[in-house]
Amino acid sequence: MKWTSLRSVLLVAMVSVALPHVQPAYAASASDINRDARAALRKLYHSTPGAKDLGDKAKGILIFPSILKGGFIIGGQYGDGALRQGDKTVGYYRSIAASYGLQAGVQSFGYVLMFMDDASLAYLDKSEGWEIGTGPSVVIVDKGMGKSMTSTTLKSGVYAFIFSQKGLMAGIGLQGSKITKITPDK
Repeated sequence: MKWTSLRSVLLVAMVSVALPHVQPAYAASASDINRDARAALRKLYHSTPGAKDLGDKAKGILIFPSILKGGFIIGGQYGDGALRQGDKTVGYYRSIAASYGLQAGVQSFGYVLMFMDDASLAYLDKSEGWEIGTGPSVVIVDKGMGKSMTSTTLKSGVYAFIFSQKGLMAGIGLQGSKITKITPDK
């Protein structure tokens, strides 16, 4: 009982201190998102064997070049990205998430979602904000799987690659992330 009360008091104190300092977040410009997305995809293809072959077969690739994550008990993450089909950007998206638990630190990372079939790609647009964990299943591709991917091992609608992790925060995941369409600045 004491631990629950202490957590509640800490939560209220943190929110009351942080809320007055919260600034509205604005989307980066379309050209900045496109530039960063192209660079992130090149870096992924260079560092992860098999990612390029998978990307060539994907119906669409959603690239979040930089997600910023931070927290102390209460955490959040945020970043803007681009959906590409072939060599063309067809939409812009924002990934946000919140978490609660034993956590402290700040980190950044990028991630790419490769949509392998039309149904998975269509779900992204027909949902009003796709929450990872609902809708199409997502397979996180780690370094080991990245080396052994073949067309016969690929059976999911969406594959996720996490890369360029920097910072001081333990654990990383995409569960609970919500992806919504945005209109970036020109």
